[in-house]
Amino acid sequence: MRAATHLDAREGKPGPYQAISLHNYTMTGPWANKGSATEFSAEEWYLTLARAARTEELVARHSTVMDHYDPYKKVGLVLDEWGSWWDVEPGTNPGFLYQQNTVRDALVAGIHFDGFHRHADRLIMANIAQTVNVLQAMILTDPDSGALVLTPTYHVFAMNAGHQDAAALATHVMLPEEPAEVDGRALPLVSASASVRSEEGTALISLSNLDADAPRTLVLDLRGRAVTGHRATVLTGASTAAHNTPEDPRAVAPAALEDVRSHDRGLEITLPPHAVATVELQLGE
Repeated sequence: MRAATHLDAREGKPGPYQAISLHNYTMTGPWANKGSATEFSAEEWYLTLARAARTEELVARHSTVMDHYDPYKKVGLVLDEWGSWWDVEPGTNPGFLYQQNTVRDALVAGIHFDGFHRHADRLIMANIAQTVNVLQAMILTDPDSGALVLTPTYHVFAMNAGHQDAAALATHVMLPEEPAEVDGRALPLVSASASVRSEEGTALISLSNLDADAPRTLVLDLRGRAVTGHRATVLTGASTAAHNTPEDPRAVAPAALEDVRSHDRGLEITLPPHAVATVELQLGE
């Protein structure tokens, strides 16, 4: 960033570079034994989510350094490799990095997205490492049957697509208990972010319940606008390790979330355990 000083004197011309790159993967074990994609303990569940949340910490620290040298944000930050990295599936070529994708990976994606939304002023691009068959892929293919399977991570991407080109909203999660401490850092068991499209009169709220076993009831308190309608979607599975296969391609798939009620401050919503949800709001004055 010291090399990018005197950006103001460039009279609108491109600087020496347009962005700097940051990589961060999520895993529970050491490099040589990263952990199974589908067989993990409750302790590994929370350790995974805590390490996924660390990505936002890294983005924030990088942004702080960049703000010192580039207060007008003329150089962007690109998180061009992120996602979970597990041991390859048994029987597959280790060099191909093929791994299954579970509800745990869906929560990893949801946590990342919430952090991205909070740093959209500096983070100009964020690319999951691979899209098909490699690492935290959105699509898995089966060479034997020719089947194409959409993973839980795919569905989280689709559910969050409405945030694109919207304006980020400040989001505050107020929990009645202290956050759990996992891997040396606080891990709130609810993650959230929101955006608004003022010209369309809509808002989108993303919510994740990180608790592996217990549901969570929340009140969505949207300040300054009335809620005139809503549509809620949830993604979860029978267990934290639930995943899609050619034989059962919809074991983890989005469904309507019906447990939403009117509340004096907006909406009251109950999230099932280990779940990602989005709530689309129609706004009035």
